[in-house]
Amino acid sequence: MLRGATLRVTRPRLSVLSAVHTQPHLDTDTIIGVVRADLGEVSHQAVYDVLRALTTAGLVRRIQPPGSPARYESRVGDNHHHVVCRSCGAIADVDCAVGETPCLTASDAHGFSIDEAEVIYWGVCPDCSTTTTTADLGRSTRV
Repeated sequence: MLRGATLRVTRPRLSVLSAVHTQPHLDTDTIIGVVRADLGEVSHQAVYDVLRALTTAGLVRRIQPPGSPARYESRVGDNHHHVVCRSCGAIADVDCAVGETPCLTASDAHGFSIDEAEVIYWGVCPDCSTTTTTADLGRSTRV
């Protein structure tokens, strides 16, 4: 994978890539913890540099829902979306609509050739819905 993207194969790159493949939607601090558990002491900057290189090479995707730290996932190359829990911040993938895809048909594309749309669905995950109601969250529903 790394060589195919013309990236040198290094232990930090392999460890970061493994962490993102094993546990999608991790934030940088969690990835640093996973990499340190795997390799021992690795600097924050080294992990940030690896994530930047992997993102630039198209091997991982960086997402950042509003109010959340950047997260990384290995699912790249498709136009999928995400659902985010307002309570605990859990994130799950949501496949793009099949057939007509209104999210890719902008009312005015301003001359752009649109090839991707980013949609974030907000709600409460099943675990939190048993203990928290939307009213308890103190936020209005985003539309």
